[in-house]
Amino acid sequence: MTHAPPPLTRRQREIYQYLQENLHRFPHPPTLDELCRALGLRSRGSLHKQLQALVEAGLVEPMNNKRRGIRLKRTTGTPSGDELPFYGRIAAGRPIEAVAGPDTITVPPPLRTSNPCYVLEVKGDSMIEAGILDGDWVVIEQRDHAHDGEIVVALIDGEEATLKRFQRKGNWVLLHPANRTMETQRYRPEQVRIQGVLVGQMRRYR
Repeated sequence: MTHAPPPLTRRQREIYQYLQENLHRFPHPPTLDELCRALGLRSRGSLHKQLQALVEAGLVEPMNNKRRGIRLKRTTGTPSGDELPFYGRIAAGRPIEAVAGPDTITVPPPLRTSNPCYVLEVKGDSMIEAGILDGDWVVIEQRDHAHDGEIVVALIDGEEATLKRFQRKGNWVLLHPANRTMETQRYRPEQVRIQGVLVGQMRRYR
């Protein structure tokens, strides 16, 4: 009998998210030392342990003498022209975590862009006046920046992700709900990391 790998820790999910968003920036698949420097980590052994957990989860290819660079599994990218990675739930309300995993979901080409994209399931009702309902699937283009007025996936304090409309105002980042019963969230810029921008949406009726 085979056993499923244990769920990823928050730190492992952060490393996996970084790999997805930044591997294309390296001139070649990065080594452990290069990735440690990029992530600002001191312990090579600790990073190796975290990556081994991603290997066991089927998200990262095993490293050996011939292939020393760190590579994501091809099956966690875009298996076909109509499939995108599915990363779990994203809050349209109070922030909850968007949990990465190896699943995929079929997305019609008009609902995505030519850039890397992924899918999240909406949880909550803070974006209902933008037509985004609890249980909808949103297609997110991977980006680390956004323009005022765009609906973004924002990671707050490196821990919690939420779906909100983005605005910069003076020395603050404002994350606006689309629900008049809820208040705008205000953060310092260093508290907010953009993980993507909404480009498509799907809904199931039954």
